[in-house]
Amino acid sequence: MTQSDVIDEAEDNQAGENKAEDAESETPKPPTRLLLVRHAVTAHTGPLLSGRMPGIDLSDKGVEQAEATASRIAALPVDAIYASPIERTTQTAQRIAAHHQLVVEPLPGVIEADYGDWTGQKLVDLAKTPEWSVVQITPSRARFPNGESLLEMQTRTVAAIEVVVRRHPNQTVVVVSHADPIKAAIAYFTGMHLDLFQRLHVSPASVTVLDFYSHGAMLVKSNDTGGLEELLPAPPAAEAEPTDG
Repeated sequence: MTQSDVIDEAEDNQAGENKAEDAESETPKPPTRLLLVRHAVTAHTGPLLSGRMPGIDLSDKGVEQAEATASRIAALPVDAIYASPIERTTQTAQRIAAHHQLVVEPLPGVIEADYGDWTGQKLVDLAKTPEWSVVQITPSRARFPNGESLLEMQTRTVAAIEVVVRRHPNQTVVVVSHADPIKAAIAYFTGMHLDLFQRLHVSPASVTVLDFYSHGAMLVKSNDTGGLEELLPAPPAAEAEPTDG
C-alpha cells in the first residue's frame, strides 16, 4: 500500500466518522400530534339529534366533563386549539385553552354534519325511517334529507385537518369536534372504508390521538376517557457524569 493509499483510507475513515457523528447529533423531529376531542354533553345529547342547532350549551354534567378533559390535557405541550364553531364545541375547547393561555380558533371544516330535516328530531323516531338503515349499513351512500351526505362530511373534515397539520409541523394541536366527523376522520386516516365507520365509538369528552408523519398517520389512541400520561414528552436525557480511570 502506498502512502497515497494510506492517506485516502484515513480520509475515508474520517469522513465516515464525521457522518456517524452528524447522524447521532441530529435529533429526530417529532410527528405532528393531533388530539381530536369530542365536545362534552348537553341536555340534548342522547335523546335528540342536535346537529347545527344554535343556542345549545353544555349541561352542568357537560361542564364537569369538559373541565375533567381539560385537566387531563393540561400537562401536554399544546401549541394550538381549534374548535367547530358551535356553542358546545367552543365551550369545551375554551376550558382546554385556559390551561395553555391559548385562544380557541374556529375551524368550520370540522362542524357537525348537516342533518337537514333530521335536525332536532328524536333519535327513536329517526330509527324508524328508511334512511336510518342506509346511514347505519352503507353510510357512504347516505344523504340526510335536505342536508349533506356523510361522504361530503368526511371530505371537508379531512381537508380541514390536513390544513391544520400542515400549519403546525412537529407540534401538538387540539381540535374539538363532534362524534360523526371524528369517526369519519379516524376511518380515513387509518384506511377504513366509510361504510365501516359506524363500528367506531366516540364518547362525549373523549380524546382520540393521531400522529402525522411524512409517510402518513398513526392512530395512537381512540375514544380515550382515561389518563394521557404516556403522551407526555420524555424528559431530556441526563448527561453522563465523569468517572475516574
